[in-house]
Amino acid sequence: MSSDAKIERVFKALASSTRREILDCLKDAPQTTGDLCVQFPALDRCTVMQHLRVLERADLVIVQRKGRERWNHLNPLPIKHIHDRWIGPYAAEAVNVLDRLKADLEA
Repeated sequence: MSSDAKIERVFKALASSTRREILDCLKDAPQTTGDLCVQFPALDRCTVMQHLRVLERADLVIVQRKGRERWNHLNPLPIKHIHDRWIGPYAAEAVNVLDRLKADLEA
């Protein structure tokens, strides 16, 4: 799979507020699918599983099976790659513009 296709999957996965909330739940520690279902009472188990599959295909969630339990771990690397490619360079340029503006105003 090309790098562009991988990034496209990540953006599509992050487009859903529910999936972003799931990632927020996994930020501090991995959780079982059952634990995640409890945190989303408005969704049935199948819907939570569908969201997890999308996140897994985008490589944002890594699944580890322990017996009957399915543990979901956050994989932050795809988000870091997006930051490095899209956010970092734009933020750096914005900081440079603000620095020049400050210097001009002080002069």
